[in-house]
Amino acid sequence: MKTPLALLLIASLSVTACGGLRESRMNPRNWFGSSSEEAARPDLGETSNVADFRPLVPQVDTLTIERTSSGAIIRADAVMPSAGWWDPQLVAENFGRPQGGVLTFRFVAAAPRTPVAAPGAAARTISAVYAMTQAQLDTTVEVVVVGANNSRRARR
Repeated sequence: MKTPLALLLIASLSVTACGGLRESRMNPRNWFGSSSEEAARPDLGETSNVADFRPLVPQVDTLTIERTSSGAIIRADAVMPSAGWWDPQLVAENFGRPQGGVLTFRFVAAAPRTPVAAPGAAARTISAVYAMTQAQLDTTVEVVVVGANNSRRARR
């Protein structure tokens, strides 16, 4: 009678100790934390794999990285000066390969032909996403999204 009670007590204590795993770095959902803003943007070389003439967004407002079964999805948002901006995209630098564990993106969008005044920020907000593969995720420690006036970083 004492042996089953002791095993039950040990098992219940072991299971309750697993609650700390939720906030640990071993949990894949916590691999990329919240992003931080940097006023100075990093120097971008000419290492993009496409010639893109769209301008950088003025300021990157949010950066989130969500895990998926095949890697991760990077999402960045920006509030533009007017409504009508279109074709937002995160353009990977260095052909999508991390340099020193840092994967860098340019956040670009096409300007409207005739700017439309919009009173609210919601009408001027644009979003761009990028699907990271598991191979990119395995070699990435930090993700940087660059705008014209700032950049945002998310680290593991």
